[in-house]
Amino acid sequence: MAELAGILVVGIFAQWIAWRLKIPAILPLIVLGLIVGPISTFLLGERIQMIDTTELFSSEIFFDVVSLSVGIILFEGGLTLRFKEVKKHLKTIRNLLFLGSTITLLGGAFSAYYFLGLSLEIAFLFGALVIVTGPTVIRPILQNVKPSKNIATILKWEGVLIDPIGAFVTVLIYEFIISRGTTGTFSALTGFFMTILSGIAVGTLMAYFTFILLKKKWAPHYLKNTVVLASCVFAYALSDHFHEESGLLAVTIMGIVISNSGLKDVKSLLAFKEDITTILISVLFITLSSRISVEDIQMIGWESLLVLVVLMFVIRPLSVFLSSMKSKELTLNEKIFISYISPRGIVSAGIASVFALKISTGGVTGLSEDFIHDAQLLLPLTFLVILGTVILQGGTAKFVARILGVQRKKEKGIIFVGANPITRFLAKILSRKKIPVLLADTSLSNIKETKMQGLQTYHGSVLTDEDFIEDISLGYGQLMAITANTEINQLSSQMMKEEFGKYWTYRVPSTKEKELEDFSIPKHVLFNDAVDYYTLLEIIQERPQVQLKYFESIQALKKFVYPGVTEVIPLFLEDKSGYFYPFSGFLDRQLTEGNLYFVYKNESSQITSFDKKEFNATPE
Repeated sequence: MAELAGILVVGIFAQWIAWRLKIPAILPLIVLGLIVGPISTFLLGERIQMIDTTELFSSEIFFDVVSLSVGIILFEGGLTLRFKEVKKHLKTIRNLLFLGSTITLLGGAFSAYYFLGLSLEIAFLFGALVIVTGPTVIRPILQNVKPSKNIATILKWEGVLIDPIGAFVTVLIYEFIISRGTTGTFSALTGFFMTILSGIAVGTLMAYFTFILLKKKWAPHYLKNTVVLASCVFAYALSDHFHEESGLLAVTIMGIVISNSGLKDVKSLLAFKEDITTILISVLFITLSSRISVEDIQMIGWESLLVLVVLMFVIRPLSVFLSSMKSKELTLNEKIFISYISPRGIVSAGIASVFALKISTGGVTGLSEDFIHDAQLLLPLTFLVILGTVILQGGTAKFVARILGVQRKKEKGIIFVGANPITRFLAKILSRKKIPVLLADTSLSNIKETKMQGLQTYHGSVLTDEDFIEDISLGYGQLMAITANTEINQLSSQMMKEEFGKYWTYRVPSTKEKELEDFSIPKHVLFNDAVDYYTLLEIIQERPQVQLKYFESIQALKKFVYPGVTEVIPLFLEDKSGYFYPFSGFLDRQLTEGNLYFVYKNESSQITSFDKKEFNATPE
């Protein structure tokens, strides 16, 4: 019991460390797994580990647990893929999946054969294991770097779809190894195609069944997510029953079909599956890395580092440039960045553990001792590749993206949560300055009124609608939550921090916050601490007028605007590049010294300190 609890606790602790240090979770997971596993033998004595998973799981149970867990992770990855985002990169992704996989297989195999002296069969098994990248390591890098949409789309699709392909190739080579002969080779190839057929058929049928189940509301709301999880597990087991190792493809196909079915429940499904995936990844990596022995680690020499270097800086760039040779959408720098990003993840670790265990523990008969010795190197070598790629690529991806200039450019557009008189008033000001605006609201009457005034709208909830995220790519880079509902304002700005960044999500203060004497203004509060939603609405209705003032610097601006005063309410600032920023505590980070145009609401006719730049910009 203590060891089972320890796996989960250490795994979640590793996830927390990754969050605090802003690094991919896979890194602390492997490190802590090694600490509680082989490294702990130096403290507790030979053959004694803090967590010994070999005592918890037999070989067969371990194989099933790893395979099923990887299947659930791939199902969650499939739920994130939308066909409409991949149309112009379809050929490049197709080439990466097939041509790129072939190059990686051959390159990885021959580098292991040449540098490490592995037998040709084991070398090809290693080449198959390093084909995969994986969504569990790609996604954190994309969230941290925020590269261009071209890069993000290609890496995300490749990361999900290449996992089952790598697993298929590994199974094919493994079956060839154990069959040994012409008849066996034909059997292995037949099995490969049966795997594809079984996976596609079962995955599509189970996706249709799940779609009908959710569409017809045959399951109560509180059971919806767990029923879908059960359907995913059933799809994996059913496909695997028809042909071994086809379950990974089945659940991937199932996830993709459901994601593109138009179901409104996909957002809640994805959130639930992300929680499950986090737990599974934590448990799996602690379990897998703790199973590595001290003898396994000692088998790694400097030649293994040469294999890692060849994989990262020769084979991956060759795969990417050949796969995207005819692509007109990708720039040279985008191709270079994609070539640089190929971290391995849980699928590589899981499959390597399973097949290394099968070969080295006598699961295959008739193998020589040298062959079994080579197979024992598979697991530590694969973990070296995982650690090396995650540390180097995950740690330097943002720096490399900045050097290459492939990070997503900050968009000028602004999304308003709420389509009310305040947001319509502000949106008209911005529209006159050619700034894209989008007003989102669940109220149909508010949406109709906003459309009548010629403004772009979104009828739905920022918090629950999956399609809302798709609108972000249309030129929006900021979010302002301005509604009468304090909870919606707070949750909206909090939720969108991950997409826009914490310096670009804002909200109005609540009435209770404004009334507090010791109220400390959060930096993301809009305009001025003196105005909440109702105060701002009253001012706009009484005197809907804005004027413009020019400032030489932010310091000059701060001398003009006093906290807690409603005579002058600061709204937006425009820099010399044409970007608009709302007045908030983030201005020091967002604006640099330069020409600033300060748009503000003038309630008092006694204020006369305007210069020649002023003009009346009252929206009609």
